[in-house]
Formats: sequence, structure tokens, C-alpha cells
Amino acid sequence: MSDYVVGIDMGSTSTKLLVATPDGRQVLVVSRRSPWTNLDHGQAEMPADRAIAVVRELAAEADQRLDAGYRIVALGVSGMAEAGVLLDADGTALAPIMAWFDPRGAAQIAATPDAFRAEFPGRTGLPVGPLASIAKLLHLRDRGIALAGTTFLNVPEFVVHALGGPRVAEYSLVSRTGLIDQDDSTPWQAALDVLGVDETILGARVSAGEAVGTLSDPAMPAGFRGAALTIAGHDHLVSAVAVGATHTGQLYDSMGTAEALVRVLDDTLPFAARERLAHAGINCVRHVIPGKYVLLAGTKSGLLMRRVLQLLGITDATGRAVIDDAAVALPVDGTLADGGLEVSGARNDDGVLRIVAQSDGLSPAELFATSLRHGNEMLAECMAVMDREVAPPTSTVLTGGWSTMASVVRSRSALLPEVTVSTHDEGTAYGAALFAAFAADAASRSFEDVAEAFLSSSLVADESPLLTNERS
Repeated sequence: MSDYVVGIDMGSTSTKLLVATPDGRQVLVVSRRSPWTNLDHGQAEMPADRAIAVVRELAAEADQRLDAGYRIVALGVSGMAEAGVLLDADGTALAPIMAWFDPRGAAQIAATPDAFRAEFPGRTGLPVGPLASIAKLLHLRDRGIALAGTTFLNVPEFVVHALGGPRVAEYSLVSRTGLIDQDDSTPWQAALDVLGVDETILGARVSAGEAVGTLSDPAMPAGFRGAALTIAGHDHLVSAVAVGATHTGQLYDSMGTAEALVRVLDDTLPFAARERLAHAGINCVRHVIPGKYVLLAGTKSGLLMRRVLQLLGITDATGRAVIDDAAVALPVDGTLADGGLEVSGARNDDGVLRIVAQSDGLSPAELFATSLRHGNEMLAECMAVMDREVAPPTSTVLTGGWSTMASVVRSRSALLPEVTVSTHDEGTAYGAALFAAFAADAASRSFEDVAEAFLSSSLVADESPLLTNERS
């Protein structure tokens, strides 16, 4: 009988399931598009049962591809924060999952008491706005959904619960709800009062990699049932761990639908520093590594780049390769006069693609290159704010789907220090498998020991280095 661990990435663009050996050798990956329904005004949602159905479909596909007699010993789930499911006492989902970038709740959070909004950034480490889960909960309340007696689970927490686990809240995910006091990682009473609920709206807090029950869902393949379940935590942080970007001198840039800059902290920052950072759109929240914190700056550069490609009719890998080559052939600053072509909208509180063309000589490559420069401008603003609070980084790990494009790597290398690029295709899913391996072996080894062995196996198994230095 072959033993494996599984990592699931509940991503904004796609959902992936990765199977690995307990010592870190990747065996297979299966994926599906995340089943969002796009609505007007930037809104997007999916039924909770559809999210679970995708997981079951992926497990069934993996089951067909694995040798007979296999056993999944542990399964970890990572994925997006700021999106989740509101469950009643019977476990019924009371509303669809709203995407993290869905603007619903903006009016409701803006209408909360002045004193509450004034304290919110320093207390929660988050900006006041529609991204924090509290805003979406306020929106649901205004739609007539009674919040008393309900439980809110972030998407990875909900998947673990649906597979047989309890209702629990992993620290890195729950710290992005706007309901947690970053001084001590406990529920913030003022936020609960605004919602009119008590702390049972959140599950009991657990750490990433902590075993939280066993997989008992009868709709999952027999080889999966009985696996230890764990929540791996917030996707950007999990993928950072998967490439070893866990030290305070490193900057981790994850380029997916959202572009996230991650800086590791040994402890949380003081209230005043969190407040300053949050006003600039930068979060100071819990890491997936026990006891650690992070600065997390996000932009919507990836979302805008995707929409630029869609406008250009580029929807496949071949088209991306053609535009990539054309963009690399241009100078980094393009060939147009300053102001001749402008792209905006990548701020984390925005996401609306705006294109201003005031020049001739336009081309698809110029448009894509302009979107890259706009992304750099947004990152430079974030870096300047973080560098005022903590020492500047000395190196960068760049990863995510966009990092496979040479034009993207060139653009970010012009701004960020000592860029290396992760060659791991599925960092978040692989990181989730790492946390699953720890859940299966926590009684005998520390997380550091498990991670070192797991990631070393990845280096040996891969024909190319895990990281390639773009400046060498």
C-alpha cells in the first residue's frame, strides 16, 4: 500500500489538488476552474455546495490516476481569505460564497460608528473597506440574514468542515476577517458588537498544520477516507513557505489574480504602526508559521493584466507566449511618449481596469507593458510604506502564474531586490501538502524538521533548481 499526502488550493482562478509522498515527492496534480458566477459591478459568487463538488471531482480524478491500494494519510486545504460561508446551526449555507474582491459590504462598513472605524486599522491590522469579511457579513445582515447563532468559515475552513472536520478558524485566515484583535489573536469585542453576535460566529482558533479530525465524507474516494485533516491557511503565506521564503530579510512576491508582497515578522507591530500601515492598504496579520506575523501588501495587478489580455483576445498559453515575446522586445519603459498610454486600477481597493490612450503607435505589446509598469508603480508605493516600519528586504522570491512570463520577471526585477523565481508550478497546493505531512507526523517531529525534509525532496525530485536567479 502506498501512502500519500494531499494539498488542496482553493484559488481565485482555479482549484487544484496535489498528491505527494509524505517526504515531499510530487506525484500528480489535477485542477478545475473555480466555479464563480460573474455578476454586475465587479461582483462574483459561487454556491458553497459547488465548491465542495469541485473538490470531490478532483479527488475522483486523482483516485483514477493513482495505483490501486493507495492511502491518503493526511489532507491539507489552503486558499483565499476574505471569502467564506455562513452556516446556520444545522450546517446549511445561508448565502453563496462572495469572492474576496467582491465589493459588496462597502456601504455597510462605511456606515459603522465613527469610533469603530477609527480603531479598526490599528486593532485588526486591516484597512477599513469591503475586503475584510466583516463587511460581507454586514451586507448579509442587511439582506435580512440573522447572524446570531451562525458560524462564518473561510473557504479552506469550510472545505475541511465539509469533509468531516469541526468548525474551526485557522489563525492566518481568521486574522483577515476584521474580527480579531492583533495584539493577542482573540475576537475583538467591538467588532462582534457591531455585528450583534458573540464569538461563536468564529470557530475555535487552530494553527496551520494542526490535525482537526479525519476525513469521513462518503462522497470522497475510499482511499481518501480516514485521512487526517488540517487547514494549511492563507494561500500567499502557504506558497511562501513552500519555497522557503520564511526569513525576515526576504520579500515574497506572489503573482496570481492578486499580487501579494509578503514580509515575515517575528512578532506583531505596535498599534500605531499597524494603523499607519493599514491606512496605506498594508496588512499586519498572523502568519501560517506558529507565532510569526507578516506584513502583507496586495494589489490587483494580476486581475488587471488578465483583463488586458482578454481585451486583446488572448485566452491561451500560445497567445500569452506571443505577447510575452513582443513585450520583451520593447524597452522596459516602452516606446511611447510619457502619458501616451496609461493603465490604472491596480490598487487593492480598486480593480477597475482603466485605459487612457493619447498617442498613436499603439500595439498589444505596448498595452501589456504599460500594465506591467503600472503594477510596478503600485508595488513601489507599498514597498516605501513598509520600509518606513521595518528594515528593507535584501532579496526577493517571485512566484505565481504570471512569473512564468519573461516580460513580467524583467519588469519586477527592475524594482525588487535580488529577484529569484520559483519554478514550482503549484506552490500553494504543494505547501498545503507540506502542512498535511506535518499534521500526520506532528507527534514525532517539529514543523521545521518536516518542512526541511519535505522541501529537500522537492529539490532532489525536480530536474531544475527550485529557484532560478534572474540577476545571475
